[in-house]
Amino acid sequence: MFVIRPIAENDLDGLIQLAEQATYGLSTLPRDPDHLAGRITASIAGFGNIEDAAPRGQTYLFAMHDTDTGQVVGCSGIASKVGGFEPFYAYRIETKVHESTVLNVRKEIQALHLVAEHNGPSEIGSLYLHPDHRGAGNGRALSLSRFLFITDHRPYFDDEIIAEMRGVIDPNGHSPFWDALGHKFFDIDFPFADYLSVVNKQFIADLMPRHPIYVTMLPDDAQAVIGQVHPNTAPALALLESEGFQRTGMVDIFEAGPVVMCPRDEIRCVKHAMRCPVSKLSAPSDDDPIHLLSNGQRDVRICAAPIQLNGNESVTLSPDVAEHLMINVDDTITHIPLRLSQT
Repeated sequence: MFVIRPIAENDLDGLIQLAEQATYGLSTLPRDPDHLAGRITASIAGFGNIEDAAPRGQTYLFAMHDTDTGQVVGCSGIASKVGGFEPFYAYRIETKVHESTVLNVRKEIQALHLVAEHNGPSEIGSLYLHPDHRGAGNGRALSLSRFLFITDHRPYFDDEIIAEMRGVIDPNGHSPFWDALGHKFFDIDFPFADYLSVVNKQFIADLMPRHPIYVTMLPDDAQAVIGQVHPNTAPALALLESEGFQRTGMVDIFEAGPVVMCPRDEIRCVKHAMRCPVSKLSAPSDDDPIHLLSNGQRDVRICAAPIQLNGNESVTLSPDVAEHLMINVDDTITHIPLRLSQT
C-alpha cells in the first residue's frame, strides 16, 4: 500500500533520489541536497505550527511511501501563500487590437506583461512520482491528497489555489521560450535559471525587462510553446482541470508553462469531501468503491482504498487501512471518491 504523510528528516535520501530522477523544469525539486534538506526543515515547521498560523508562505511537503518497502516513491507540496519578500513572477498575456483604416488592416496582437505578486494565493506544486510506480491511480492519489489536507485545514490556506504547470523543455534542458527571451537578458542557460529561481529570485528583479514583450517579435518556435505543457505534465493538467482549475491567462516567465487557478472551495475534492466516523473494521468486498481517505489530523495520513459507505452516516474500513491511517473505530475520516465519475 502507498501512504501519503508529512515528509520527515529521514526522508532526505529518498527525496534526493526522486530529484535525481526528475527531468528539467521541476523547479522545486532541484538536485541540491542542501536545498532539499532546507525544504524538509521548513515543512516540518509548517506542519508543527499549522493550527497557529494564517497563510504567510508556510510550506507543506508530503511524501508517498511504500509500506511494504519503506521507500519514498513520490512527493507533493503546498505553499500557503506565494509572494511576500520574494514576489511571485509571471507573464500576463494581454491581447490588443491594432487597426489602420488607411491600410484596411486589423490585427490582434498579444503582449506579455510582467506580474510581480507580493500577496498571492496558495500554490500546489512539487508533484513527482517515481516512474516505476506510475499507474493504478497512484499519481491521482498523490496529487489529490493535497486537496484533502486543504479541506481539513481551510483557514490556513488562501481563498484561491494556483498551480504553475511545467512548460515545454527538451531532454537536454533547452526551452524555446527561454532561449528566445530570458537568455537574452540573463545570459545563463535554462537549467541554471530554473535552479536559481528557487534559491534567490533577486536576479529576476535585477534583470527582467519591465516593458511588455510583443509575442509576434519572438521566433515561431517560442511563440508555439506559450501556454503549452511538457508532455509528461499533460496528465497532471488534465487532472487539475477535472477538479475545476482553469487557465488564468498567465504563464511562467522561464518556459511559458500555463498558470491555472481554482477558488479553494470550488475544487471538487474540497467541495464534495465528506467527514464520517468509522463504525466498523472489516475486510472490503469486491464491489466497494475506491476512495481517497484522510485521518484529518495534523500528522496526516492519506491513502486510496476501498470503503463501505453506510449511507452518509459512517464508513467501514479494512483493519490494515485503519492501521495505516492511524485511526480506530469511532474516529472521523475525510474521504472523497478517487475518480470523478464516482462523485
